[in-house]
Amino acid sequence: MTRDLAKSTLDRLRRKLDAEEERLIAVINEYDKVFTEANLGSASAEHSADPNSADGGSLALELEMDLSVLENARELLAKVQAAQRRMDSGNYGRCIVSGKAIPVERLEALPYATTLVEYADQV
Repeated sequence: MTRDLAKSTLDRLRRKLDAEEERLIAVINEYDKVFTEANLGSASAEHSADPNSADGGSLALELEMDLSVLENARELLAKVQAAQRRMDSGNYGRCIVSGKAIPVERLEALPYATTLVEYADQV
């Protein structure tokens, strides 16, 4: 069930996916580095602050936010890489729910989209 997209459109969308993959890998690597450094320095006063103190609470909130960013980046990377695989296999651009073609405008906005807008809440 291959989606018939112009080669120039597929090339443009591939470049978007590749750029997003590169960006997300850089974000993930940076956060992994931060967490590794934080773990190595956890014996320092900065990283072992009392979570009930103002500094400790701020540090805990910052850590929670960083973990959320890292988790989101990993999830998005998985979606981007799945879209790249669909491109490679010729299944890119079709709704996984209905089998209908996803509009190019949606793919331009969200190149890793797997559904038509009306089915987005079903996956």
